[in-house]
Amino acid sequence: MNGRQVKWTKNTAAKSIVLFVVHFLVMVLVSLVLLLWDKVDVLAEEMNDNGADYLYMVFCLLMLTIVMYIYFFFESRHTLTSGKSIALIFTVLNVYIVVAFLLGKQGSSVSVGESTVSYGIFARPVALVALLILSLIGRKEAIFLNIFSGILMFLLDIVSARMVITQTAYTSLIITFVAGMLAIFLANRAKTRFSVVVVGVLIVIPIILIIFLLKLTDIVDVEIPTPSETFWPDMLMQMGYGVFGGVTSAILFLFILPIYEWIFNCLTAYRLREITAHDAPLLRKLQQEAPGTFNHSVMVAQLAEACAAALNENVDYARAAAYYHDVGKLHQPEYFTENQHDYNPHDELTPELSADIIRLHAQDGSELIRSHRLPQFLGDVALQHHGTLPIRYFYAKALKMTDGELNIEDFSYCGPKPTTKIAAIIMIADGSEAAVRSLPKRTPEDVERVVRGVIEERMELEQFADCNITMQDLTIIRKTLVETLSGVYHNRIKYPNIKYGRGADGSARGEV
Repeated sequence: MNGRQVKWTKNTAAKSIVLFVVHFLVMVLVSLVLLLWDKVDVLAEEMNDNGADYLYMVFCLLMLTIVMYIYFFFESRHTLTSGKSIALIFTVLNVYIVVAFLLGKQGSSVSVGESTVSYGIFARPVALVALLILSLIGRKEAIFLNIFSGILMFLLDIVSARMVITQTAYTSLIITFVAGMLAIFLANRAKTRFSVVVVGVLIVIPIILIIFLLKLTDIVDVEIPTPSETFWPDMLMQMGYGVFGGVTSAILFLFILPIYEWIFNCLTAYRLREITAHDAPLLRKLQQEAPGTFNHSVMVAQLAEACAAALNENVDYARAAAYYHDVGKLHQPEYFTENQHDYNPHDELTPELSADIIRLHAQDGSELIRSHRLPQFLGDVALQHHGTLPIRYFYAKALKMTDGELNIEDFSYCGPKPTTKIAAIIMIADGSEAAVRSLPKRTPEDVERVVRGVIEERMELEQFADCNITMQDLTIIRKTLVETLSGVYHNRIKYPNIKYGRGADGSARGEV
């Protein structure tokens, strides 16, 4: 999830702690309901006999939650500044607890002391948490929460088995860790939903291998010198459950992910491809009603992609942000140069009114993106891509029409300034593309001069003060833009004017 940056303050810290406590209590409630659901009729007796075990479970859950908070505080603090991100994490964990616990109760069972352990424990979607967090938040968080979810289910397993730690519980813990980690690194490069299914098939391999190797320990057991009659059927059954669990991880992920994308308005790689397709509703409308703006956005997207790749930023985010950065012009497309033909409505307006119309497109774009339930990140870039820059044309026009002094803020965008590198890239690419397109000659030297001027102007006006972009980054952006724009707007040879026709014999002829 990528949105506007929030500063870490005492209020932010207090809010995050309160949210963690609330979600911890919900997790405890979910866990207790699952463990005690089939013991409602003897609840009082169960709590009298095994209350200490449940108290132990609650204490362990509390310790795990505290460790989770500490991890995010030091490694991913921006996650704690968003109540939506915290809710997303705990919701994913709670969904996994429910699905994993219910599946773990299915299938054949074996007796363990006073309790039973089901082979259905191997049918759990062990990579579900890893895949969801990887897509919705990031790889680093997915690695941690994959380990967290494995320990969490191990804890519930031993409480469910009346504190008897079984080989099956150990096996489930190892499978969750190995399969989840493998899924994270395989799915990190998955670009299509089908490739995720392939990941689900691939993680079946270590699951089967782990079950096979651990089951073989029964053969070397001194008390069981030869395998029993049920050894191989049991092994095949466990492997079958393992295959089901691996594949189900991918299938459930594909089913649940769109729900999370919609509820939490997340920007995932799969949703990015959907909203950047040219037939996406808002882009199709832009293409029909403001074709000049659409073509400009496509060009900016090409530039932004190149810059993002050069800086090792998310190329998909940069492309999506570029496509949507100017959608606010849909409200009054005829007031923007790229959509005009022979008539310019600004000729009939005062410079002040013209400036108001022009700068309003940033706010309009953000609101339009929000009304279409598109990710907040796109709305932030639409709002920030002009920062607080002055609208020079109408400011200069106003200066010519008055003898007094003018407040340049009345002719400037309202901000805020870019808060991310991608927003800064869009700001520079947007200004560079428009400036280079207006050049009568587009030699590499001219392009270099214009791009350098665009960047220096924004530096002088402190437009990058709120984002973590460096001078080295700006140098890379400049070189990348010059190279890309020079390639796009390269000089073309002048073709001779030849009129073609056919001679008396029917052969083609040309005259200069």
